Amino acid sequence: MSAVRLLLLVLACGAGQAQAAPVKRTQFQVRCEDTISKTVSVLSARQSGYTVNNQLSYKQLSAMKTDKMPSNGFVLGLTRTESRVQIGLDGPMLTDPLSGYECVAPQIRVQLTYAPVRIYVGNEFAPGSCGYAEILSHELRHMNAYMDHLPKVEQVVRAALARRFEAKPLYAPAGTARSALAHEIDSGWMPYIKAEMAKVEVQQAVIDSPAEYARLSKACNGEIQTILRKSRSKK
Repeated sequence: MSAVRLLLLVLACGAGQAQAAPVKRTQFQVRCEDTISKTVSVLSARQSGYTVNNQLSYKQLSAMKTDKMPSNGFVLGLTRTESRVQIGLDGPMLTDPLSGYECVAPQIRVQLTYAPVRIYVGNEFAPGSCGYAEILSHELRHMNAYMDHLPKVEQVVRAALARRFEAKPLYAPAGTARSALAHEIDSGWMPYIKAEMAKVEVQQAVIDSPAEYARLSKACNGEIQTILRKSRSKK
């Protein structure tokens, strides 16, 4: 048995009443912790649906793509959306003139959404054709990656908020609690949540793998390549 462990046993068994007394709360702490509403963190994630646009050419879609693309690459389809994070802050507050402190029970409302997803398929590929179906199927994988990511972010952020606030009021010098909490939201939580939302781009890159592009180029018995050759010959 180690010396540290032995010392702990002696302290525990020695006099019987040698246990440390709990720290007594001040009257202000009692008021804050027992009378005002508990800390609340509400998180909601919402999907906003999608639309399919078949009016633009693959050249126009290529011009719209901002990610790095091989010089000889073509954008046959494109999926676009925008993540949105809204954080609302409220909560009851009590002040203690004697100590010059105040307490607030933060009520934080976080809403995660994606703007309606816009899926584009080049107008060289008519709806109902094999090429159109293949390209649309690929773009729907991108859309589903966004939608599947949303509840994962919700779970991660909910747990992080629970760890941070632990359903306890926050204490600060009078007149500073709300501004300090707002600063924490703006400088800490907002960037953190946006970074969690952005992690979906790793999965998006996997979907756009070289192997997937090679598969699409040979899909439909070469229909896609044939249509592209005909389109380029019209220059």
